[in-house]
Amino acid sequence: MTQFRAASVVLAVSIGIALLHAPAAFAQNSAQDSAPAAAPATVAPAGASMSRQDLKAQRKARRKAARAKRNADLSAIEKNGYRLTGDQTNYPENLQNAERKAADQKKGAAGASSPAQ
Repeated sequence: MTQFRAASVVLAVSIGIALLHAPAAFAQNSAQDSAPAAAPATVAPAGASMSRQDLKAQRKARRKAARAKRNADLSAIEKNGYRLTGDQTNYPENLQNAERKAADQKKGAAGASSPAQ
């Protein structure tokens, strides 16, 4: 019984020591690490440091661009018949059909604007 108690005390002490040396929290990714792949080309070279205001402006620009893209996508599928608050009995099919129509229109517009060869 005393061996068990001694082993549990040693275990508790070793866990306590390990916890004392553990980091208090894990570091979060920096703004550049968590940036989406389609980030604007305004990222500074690796050697240059950026001010907090510059980083904040970049994050704001990325959020603004993402919001504009999301709103454009939503308005495109709404133009093609999808209603967010409408009848949801055929939900996935309605959304997929509207997305397909929007993609076809986008391809058609891109094809019409390219020069003929």
